[in-house]
Amino acid sequence: MSKTLTERLTSALKNVTGKARLTEDNIKDTLREVRMALLEADVALPVVKDFIGKVKERAVGQEVSTALNPGQEFLKIVQSELEHVMGDKNETLDLAAQPPAVILMAGLQGAGKTTTTAKLAKFLIEREKKKVMVVSADVYRPAAIKQLETLAGEVGAEFFPSSGDQKPVKIAKAAIAQAKKSFMDVLILDTAGRLAVDQDMMDEIAELHKSVNPVETLFVVDAMTGQDAANTAKAFSDVLPLTGVVLTKADGDARGGAALSVRQVSGKPIKFLGMGEKTDALEPFYPDRMASRILDMGDVMSLIEEVERKVDKKKAEKLAKKVMKGKGFDLQDFREQLDQMNNMGGLMGMMDKLPGMGQMGAMQGQMAGAENQMAQMGVIIDSMTPDERRFPDKINGSRKKRIASGSGTQIQDVNRVLKQHKQMAKMMKKVGKKGGMAKMMKGMGGMMGGGGGMPPGGMPPGGMPPGGLPPGFNPFK
Repeated sequence: MSKTLTERLTSALKNVTGKARLTEDNIKDTLREVRMALLEADVALPVVKDFIGKVKERAVGQEVSTALNPGQEFLKIVQSELEHVMGDKNETLDLAAQPPAVILMAGLQGAGKTTTTAKLAKFLIEREKKKVMVVSADVYRPAAIKQLETLAGEVGAEFFPSSGDQKPVKIAKAAIAQAKKSFMDVLILDTAGRLAVDQDMMDEIAELHKSVNPVETLFVVDAMTGQDAANTAKAFSDVLPLTGVVLTKADGDARGGAALSVRQVSGKPIKFLGMGEKTDALEPFYPDRMASRILDMGDVMSLIEEVERKVDKKKAEKLAKKVMKGKGFDLQDFREQLDQMNNMGGLMGMMDKLPGMGQMGAMQGQMAGAENQMAQMGVIIDSMTPDERRFPDKINGSRKKRIASGSGTQIQDVNRVLKQHKQMAKMMKKVGKKGGMAKMMKGMGGMMGGGGGMPPGGMPPGGMPPGGLPPGFNPFK
């Protein structure tokens, strides 16, 4: 996300490095570059003007502290003001109400409200331990109700049926009554997509809001529309008392204009980011973490939380015990490690949260290629029999031919997977030996320089961080 903005800002901020003091003259060019970067990122002009003015006011004449050089001091100011533009702190859902707490989802056509409704239901079920019911009041799009029913089944939410011949207000009231009977904590009400200029549709949602009195009214908007996202949020907030914004398709937004414009233009906080198509691809919005990402300083806190949430600890412990007992690391173990990595968004999803990745375009290209190879490796292993996965040495020429045919690959691709598995198995064998982990950790410092790559899986046994491999090991060569 925001890759173009990140590249432009990090390049611009280098201009003040090495200066003894921050003055109007030596930051003038840098501020001009920052201004252009923000405008090209489709940040609203009033937001850009206000942001530049505040950065200039804080930076000019500021003495360099003993701990920081001018570049770092200026960077600190820019980061602080970016956070302020986006809202200073994370704003959570306010569900303190007599159950069921009603959440109304509003937005333009095609913004992704129905998918976001399911994502939010999953978020509340898994992370907040809530009992959630969903209902669709979209009586204009024939497939909308069925789509929500299917998604509700996927995420484990209760689904309240509705039909196209019903009135939205009646649907909502019936759903609330059923949610009370079923002792639901939260009811999420999906509504029809509408245009801000469509007065009849806006009147309808205003009436719906008045009849259900939701505790949260979330405006769902496509982040890729840039500052238009902020403008439409403001238009809706003139009709509805919005409590927050959900930016969808934020993973595809290379500019970042929406995230930086919404709060100041609409006055409403961003509460969530949609970061992909999967039902678990919804992240709470933290202004400080987003500012960090935009400035290419990474988002390690989100990465840690993701590892904690998505790494299957039971499987990791089981593999650790297996390896420590000297038992082999088979292809089934290898496949499970691939799954662990995919659960965390793959290599690119993890690398995006690491500091400095915006300036490592070549490595990002390599990671994208490696991620494609990982997907192919998974398909190849899936084409093997359970016996072949447990005993890879049994895979002879005829079996390789059958596996290649079943996975739509070539025999050399199968050979590559078997070779990579052997390398991984050797590493695991070393870990299992007495003192093996200590020796491995000793060499970790030279890991990247020694050509080591990312592992094709999650957390190796013994507590190594995800992504850790011994010197010289590259599973993708």
